[in-house]
Amino acid sequence: MTRSMTLSLATLAALLAGCGGGDDAPAPSATPQATLTITATEDFPGSYGDVGGYEKLTGTLAGEVDPKDRHNAIIQDLALAPVNARGMVEYTTEFVMLKPKDMSKANGVLRYDAPNRGNILTMPNPTATPGDAVYLERGYTLLYAAWQGDVPKSNPARLTLAVPVAKNSDGSSITGPYRAELIISAATPVASLPGGVFNGTMIPYAPASLDNTLPGYSLTRRVKETDPRILVPAADWKFADCNTTSNPFPGTPDGTKVCLKGGFDPSYLYEVVYVAKDPKVMGVGLAALRDTVTFFRQASADAVGATNPVAGRIRYAIGQGTSQSGNAMKTFLHLGFNEALDGSKVFDGLFAHVAARQTNINTRFAVPGGGGAIRTDHTAFGQTAPRGLAADYRDDVAGRTGGVMARCSASNTCPKFFLGLSGTEFWQLQGSPVLTDAYGLTDLAQPDNARIYYYASTQHGGPGGTASISYVPSVGAYPLGTVAQHVDTFRALFVALEQWVVDGTAPPDSQVPKLADGTLVRPSQVVFPTMKGLTWPVAGTPTAIPEFQYLARYNSFSLLDFGPQYVPQDESGIATQLPPYYTGRDYAILVPQVSPSTGLALSGIRSVAVRAPLGTSIEFNPLANPLFSENVSLAGAYIPFHQTEAARSAAGDTRPSLESLYGSQAGYVAAVTAAADELVAQRFLLRRDVDRLINEAAAAAVLP
Repeated sequence: MTRSMTLSLATLAALLAGCGGGDDAPAPSATPQATLTITATEDFPGSYGDVGGYEKLTGTLAGEVDPKDRHNAIIQDLALAPVNARGMVEYTTEFVMLKPKDMSKANGVLRYDAPNRGNILTMPNPTATPGDAVYLERGYTLLYAAWQGDVPKSNPARLTLAVPVAKNSDGSSITGPYRAELIISAATPVASLPGGVFNGTMIPYAPASLDNTLPGYSLTRRVKETDPRILVPAADWKFADCNTTSNPFPGTPDGTKVCLKGGFDPSYLYEVVYVAKDPKVMGVGLAALRDTVTFFRQASADAVGATNPVAGRIRYAIGQGTSQSGNAMKTFLHLGFNEALDGSKVFDGLFAHVAARQTNINTRFAVPGGGGAIRTDHTAFGQTAPRGLAADYRDDVAGRTGGVMARCSASNTCPKFFLGLSGTEFWQLQGSPVLTDAYGLTDLAQPDNARIYYYASTQHGGPGGTASISYVPSVGAYPLGTVAQHVDTFRALFVALEQWVVDGTAPPDSQVPKLADGTLVRPSQVVFPTMKGLTWPVAGTPTAIPEFQYLARYNSFSLLDFGPQYVPQDESGIATQLPPYYTGRDYAILVPQVSPSTGLALSGIRSVAVRAPLGTSIEFNPLANPLFSENVSLAGAYIPFHQTEAARSAAGDTRPSLESLYGSQAGYVAAVTAAADELVAQRFLLRRDVDRLINEAAAAAVLP
């Protein structure tokens, strides 16, 4: 079915002053409108408790952003975007919604999950993950709507957002500097733009010219990111597509690819800098998100009486983003977009899950899909905006004040806020500055409306459990993955956030490592036990795991200068200095301390796999390649305990054996049961997940 409706979005708050950035912008001259098109309605499999069946709606929302409204004044290049006859900037966002068929049984909570680079990562799948049924049984209406404007429609399930391209006043193309880091996994004659491990499939910015001999164009290479750049002569590379046989260098001109004479060598990190053209007004995505959620939350009908499919049934909205999209939710809050056009809150609650940074969505030539990986993007955007949450946060390294919640505090639109951090966020994604002052000397007090939860001994993602561990000696020094996981923890915390929003039940206190008790330390202060004499199967064959060697590898966090037109505290403006200058100033990076007995984290939410462990889940994993002094991207390591005391003693492993910890299989199951019960009591685990964990423990055959 297809249905369209046009709705006016209220703009009363545009007449208010003193609430966030851009207060001097003139009041809007017209009322933005939105047009909803539902292209498909289908049953969602299953029936969920008293709520019953769900249906899945797919469609688009075409909206308008008023460039004269103060709520939009912070959007980079909005004044340079084309407008329609009503003086409005247009966008179209794709969305998917899961809603109870009988909305009288909905719980009144709209849960928005931000897509990750256009991908829906969090749609419930109760068949594969039975625990996900809790969201449907509780009666949530779930919304997934695009916010990122450079996502290609590479598959039907990917959600895209159409945003305008900024132009000069005479209609000509805007140009400016752009940089991309190219990391090559295998020898190849050609590399695709925009480059980057995580951003590589996004729509690239076109070069203003394919003539790479012009000023502002360069290609360099180096082994490590800290090494000096080696210039590749302009005659040896071109914007072109090529191959080694039918179309060799210089290839066929192509602004989306770089062809290198002799080919790209995976031993090197390459960096291309060029003059790009036609920047997307990417910050429109934040306004689109604001107005899309407001539409479904507040609208009753359009101008001719067609109804919103959830009209009158939404009383609260909770937003959630994971990893890159969690960073985006922090930026949404930081730049003031949780204030709706009528002055109300867009989200009553926000959960930024495994999200240490912010997202580069509001600069000219923005790159919202970037992310730090092996040797790449460590100096890219997403790091200059404040890490501290409090409105009065002081950044002594940069000499700035104001945290993530400064604007929402001024407009009285701050949500209840959860921030979740895995171990990866500390070791690779510079997560600790949210917990301490910039020099890492004092623990920060967090705002009353915020909680921060550290998921002890976990990596960035993954299902956990021993079945998820793989050993690829050519990739990681140790078996890849962590048995400890935060999937179960997230479910329990999301329910706690809902309860805080809906009925005021305070959630558990923040669970984080601290300087004050010695659980948050410099990387050089971490002390691991001796771990050796173990094996793990590779292609079914037991393979020796090397003795664990702690190398104290972590990603540093430098203060960077992107030029005078860049606004670092807002991750906004125009970057004119690429690559950025290193200012000589650095933020302190600290990491969780571990138990000298087990090697497991001492602080945070210690899951069943940490309280009743079968081995040591390590929050990082050194790359096996000795050429690179880095850790495997976003991955941890796992080294099992010896089964018996005799084996442990003979190997010289100082950790406890399974035999000494549990005595028998029944002892292990009892330990898992006790750990699960403790977590339920602390509201870090749902009772519904306990039986599954106990059954998994019983089937594990840990001891005779």
